[in-house]
Amino acid sequence: MDIRERAAGIKLLVLDVDGVMTDGRIICDNFGDEFKEFDVQDGYGLTLWWRAGLKSAIVTAKKSRIVSRRAKGCHITKVFMNVKDKGAVYEKLLKIFKLTDEEVCFIGDDLMDMPIMKRAGLAVAVPYSRPEIKALAHYTTKAESGRGAIRELLELVLKTQNKWPE
Repeated sequence: MDIRERAAGIKLLVLDVDGVMTDGRIICDNFGDEFKEFDVQDGYGLTLWWRAGLKSAIVTAKKSRIVSRRAKGCHITKVFMNVKDKGAVYEKLLKIFKLTDEEVCFIGDDLMDMPIMKRAGLAVAVPYSRPEIKALAHYTTKAESGRGAIRELLELVLKTQNKWPE
């Protein structure tokens, strides 16, 4: 099955955060606050995804207030933070949205993402991903994480589904 065939049936986008929505760096100040940089075009792409009537979820190992704020601003449907077993959360997402593996697109970068990468109908890696993740990916973005990788993926899926705005 080629990428466009996989993209045609996608109804849910599942995202990792650090190393996918961001470039992977976490900046901490002396007060224990964390700072992350997000790409504005990725954010607008997520808004277009939402406007197209599609669902999205964040599944991340860390807990962060800034991720909650970013998710709300980008119309992310469900957010799961402080996750130890991403495979178990994936099962929960399939039940919540009543979907099959073939209807899910996942974008990840590190070993914790492997359980979802192995099952998602469209498994996507970013260039910075660990080799094990790239080996499982159906597609690797040209754009870097935190620098348009999500937008590239969203455009591919939305254009395939004829949901890209004029």
